Amino acid sequence: MGRMIGSRVGAGRMASAVLTRLGAVSVACFCFLTWGNHGYGYGYGCEAFVAQRHPMTLFRGVGSSPVVQQQVQVQVQVQLMSLSLSLHARRTDPDEEEMENGVTMTMKMTRRGIMNRAAAMAATAAVTTFGIIMPPQESLAAMGSLPELSDPNTNAILQGVTVSVADLSQQESMIQFLTQGFSFQILRQQTTDSITDTWLGFGPEQLSTPSDFVVPVSSFAKNGGHASIHIRYDAKTMDAPYRKGDPVPGTSIAFLQVAVPAYRISQMVANGGNVLDAFGFVNVVSPCGLPMRGIVGIWPDPIMFVAINCDNVATSRDFYENLGFQEQDYPYSRPSNGAGQFEPMQPLRSVYMAQSSNCMGVLLVPAEKRNKVKRNPIFQSMNIVYTPSSSTSSSSESSPPSLVDPSGNTISFMSTNTFEELEFKTRTNTGAPKLAQNQ
Repeated sequence: MGRMIGSRVGAGRMASAVLTRLGAVSVACFCFLTWGNHGYGYGYGCEAFVAQRHPMTLFRGVGSSPVVQQQVQVQVQVQLMSLSLSLHARRTDPDEEEMENGVTMTMKMTRRGIMNRAAAMAATAAVTTFGIIMPPQESLAAMGSLPELSDPNTNAILQGVTVSVADLSQQESMIQFLTQGFSFQILRQQTTDSITDTWLGFGPEQLSTPSDFVVPVSSFAKNGGHASIHIRYDAKTMDAPYRKGDPVPGTSIAFLQVAVPAYRISQMVANGGNVLDAFGFVNVVSPCGLPMRGIVGIWPDPIMFVAINCDNVATSRDFYENLGFQEQDYPYSRPSNGAGQFEPMQPLRSVYMAQSSNCMGVLLVPAEKRNKVKRNPIFQSMNIVYTPSSSTSSSSESSPPSLVDPSGNTISFMSTNTFEELEFKTRTNTGAPKLAQNQ
């Protein structure tokens, strides 16, 4: 009887999935044709298609994020800093959890699993003596004022990445490479002393709806919540970890993937990019030494994810779980879902994780066994924006610690208040976001 009921439930779920997929395709085609005939064009049709295949992704925002933790970061002989991150634990229905010999998989822990989890916890704590991991708690913190961020379970997103450039020429080449090769926009800029910061992306980063965004007239690319690539140039720095033609100076970052309606390989090369291959999609090393992968596709925010090479994927997965990331379905930007030559399948034994199904994520890729992963020095950080818990002190919020993942990549944290103040300040200093002018 139990098997019969189980088979019927499984068949019901399969039928529901098939009907949902068919319904999504039908609605997508209808929206594409209808909006196209009314002058809204290709973009709206594709956005409707994306919305049906990936619910809640028209506005790039944040969904539920797991695990609450409080961390104490020690800078040896300098200072003690603390940070409380309110991240939610994913709740599993015991009735739906997989069983083996009457024992749930959550209850079953192998020796390897214990070792992996211990390593991840140690990396997350970032210290051996003062690291504190608190048990999961409930948080009522929400992020910003975008409708999709109003969920009380939402309080953290991977907002972007920071890379460094060696000199003024490399900074200009990197900006031109992104704007002319991939149609990035310059979103923000600021100069403080010897440091020049430039943020590029495909739409506003603000965590609220822009004043000029009008539904249904405006493209969803004009709404807030987009990720960005942050380019940092320090005029006092004498190091040049990468020059065009050199090998990539580290292996910790496999690539940063973007999905755009079109890219221009000629402009990538003209502005210092080193094209590795371009059969269906392009793999290219940017002028500063950041590997990138470009796909002709449609995604709510074209900055899809950063792929990280891992010596041990299980250890890295546990590390990111402790930061609120959940394992998600691998994102595809084309309807073929990796079946054609224009978008590759998910790498074998890799794990895709994100803090929600509709924000930028990380792809954990197993590295070649013979080569230990080495940190790429031009990759400064992955940047997480979070809403602090009510118990977080103001000093911790203004100067939160950074962590280092098992592959050697730095992860920085910024509170929503600090991020919104900086985003508004740097955006208004440069006026309205500049649109890239392809030449």
